[in-house]
Amino acid sequence: MSTIDLTPLYRTMVGFDRLAGMIDQASRLDGTQGYPPYNIERVDENAFAIEIAVAGFTEAELDIETKEGLLTVAGKKGETEDAAGRNFLHRGIAQRSFIRRFQLADHVLVTGASLEHGVLRIDLIREIPEEKKARKIEIGYTATADQQPRLIGKKKASDAA
Repeated sequence: MSTIDLTPLYRTMVGFDRLAGMIDQASRLDGTQGYPPYNIERVDENAFAIEIAVAGFTEAELDIETKEGLLTVAGKKGETEDAAGRNFLHRGIAQRSFIRRFQLADHVLVTGASLEHGVLRIDLIREIPEEKKARKIEIGYTATADQQPRLIGKKKASDAA
């Protein structure tokens, strides 16, 4: 993959530095991000699920953490004593340690996780705060004299005295 110079974006985007940083970070990912395989599913308009194939891992060997909009799933697999004495002709089931990170959008929360048949399922939901939700504005509404709009950051000339 060719390298893309994002310097012009940084010069012209004000307040979007986090977005530009995410694009820059995504462009630097190497091919080692293929293990373990995963699915991201939209369950509902505001509900999602991430399914990660973690065959051979137990609940104790998996760690799920969220911090500042970053979901981190880590699997720590040590060498088992029975595998040391085994002689594999082909070892196709990868049981190596891993760290998989997912950048979560604003207001997306992890609601639960389950491990079933070698698949780790992480349930997510987007909870939009009430002040961010769309609201209907009535047409024809006029503020009365006692409902004057408030000035923010400036004082009226009558208040300054």
